[in-house]
Amino acid sequence: MAFDIVVRNGKVVDGTGNPWFSADIGIRDGRISTVGRLKGAVATREIDARGLVVCPGFIDTHSHSDSTVLFDNRLESTVRQGITTSVVGNCGESLAPVPQEKTEEFLRFFSILAPPGVTIDSIPWTTFRDYLDHAEQRGCAANVAHLVGFGAIRIAGGPGFEDRPATSHEVERMKAFVAEAMQSGAFGMSTGLIYAPQVFAGADEIIELAKVVGSYGGLYASHIRGEGETVVQAVKECIEIVEKSGCPGGQISHHKVAGPPYWGASEETLRLIEEANARGVNVTCDQYPYSRSMTSLTAVLPPWAHQGGYERLLERLKEPETRDRIKRDVTTGIEGWENWIKDGGFERIYLSCAKTTGWQEMEGKNLTEITRIKGKADAWETLFDILVDEKAEASITADMMSQEDIARIMTGRYTMVGTDASAVAPTGVLGHGKPHPRYYGTYPRILGKYVREEGLLTLEDAVRRMTSFPAQRMGLADRGLLKEGMWADMVAFDPDTVIDRATFLEPHRFPEGIIHVLVNGEVVVDSNTQAERLPGKVLRRPA
Repeated sequence: MAFDIVVRNGKVVDGTGNPWFSADIGIRDGRISTVGRLKGAVATREIDARGLVVCPGFIDTHSHSDSTVLFDNRLESTVRQGITTSVVGNCGESLAPVPQEKTEEFLRFFSILAPPGVTIDSIPWTTFRDYLDHAEQRGCAANVAHLVGFGAIRIAGGPGFEDRPATSHEVERMKAFVAEAMQSGAFGMSTGLIYAPQVFAGADEIIELAKVVGSYGGLYASHIRGEGETVVQAVKECIEIVEKSGCPGGQISHHKVAGPPYWGASEETLRLIEEANARGVNVTCDQYPYSRSMTSLTAVLPPWAHQGGYERLLERLKEPETRDRIKRDVTTGIEGWENWIKDGGFERIYLSCAKTTGWQEMEGKNLTEITRIKGKADAWETLFDILVDEKAEASITADMMSQEDIARIMTGRYTMVGTDASAVAPTGVLGHGKPHPRYYGTYPRILGKYVREEGLLTLEDAVRRMTSFPAQRMGLADRGLLKEGMWADMVAFDPDTVIDRATFLEPHRFPEGIIHVLVNGEVVVDSNTQAERLPGKVLRRPA
């Protein structure tokens, strides 16, 4: 027998959740050809996996790498932790469609995603198909599957940043954009219901678009409307949208309970997910294993402040009366709005990535610390000054979750793994700031801390939640398992040493123990070193 690659002597964890077994794996033409004893087989390349676990490549169900692959297609921080497929377009923030009359509005959004010093002055696509074709031509180190984002759709064909329901004409136009995306290969539609302009849409508007997604067999994935005080109601809304739209599946993104007053609510949210599945509504969730979240600093502002888009937001932030109104609304609260400052305080909000030199030196510090160092009158002044100076483009981490909720969600029957991160790198244009350590360490952290050290999950179950479970969720029938005929997306890691090394103050650090990574039968990480190869594919769901 002749193969392109044979991986020998590995401890095979095949992704099914079944116990490990010893086997060799023969790869030919990018696919797994044989799993078994291959004594005497001839191969162009042999990899000795003695002492290593060999498993399917990890499938990141919640990635934002579409925001950075435009600048670096090596996907270093994700590939080096074993991710071979990233699902992008999450939180309603896909990069298409971009109708020509909306180009300027999308350019403003794209500028927020760009690294410091990088200017984006044109968008070489309009339709979702154009966008996928562009990504395909560019190439990538790993596979990428795309969702179409509700935020992009609402800007492209709906009310945009206006705080009102869509008209019937706008709904029909948005549905046409969703249909084009699904016909082009999108795997579903995502929402980010705490973010403008999506926060202005009601469930009925979303259901109408999700019906189109359901007609193509696609997934509805949601950063739900609240993860703190309203987390239970938000989970109920997500289940309602899936049930009424006819989508065959729903995904609650980066499921968490945010804010000390609400810790413990995961008991109720997981019960709701269990009950939905019991009555035939297929809803699952994903999670990253950290107590801090990461998002835009603008997320701490009340929804009304975002009306009219980014430029109008910046104008408002310069108005004393608007600043006073924001302070009042945050202090007293707005019903149904996720209020991080009220729930956790300024000391739980850390500046993560800034673009101006005056604020970059404050990265990694919380707003209370920054206020003291900068000599500001109070944390409100610090908040407003950062937003204005950074043109609303700064990002934060927020320390809002409990270890008890993290553990409960992680072991939930319907939970899989996702990074909620974009691919970055220690050097080059993506080496700026202090991004969340999940960018580099999500999967190794689970394997090292929660499997090896704490025994919260078995090795086989953890791998299942990283591979075959998300493959099933996304409809990737030929990935996620180590068996004959599947694409050879594979990871070989050392179970005794695998661990995350990234921290909040030193985030640009690769993990330990991820030894080899293969994408479509090509070695992209070889003995801890990334190769200069781009074997990834743009995956498209059949229309």
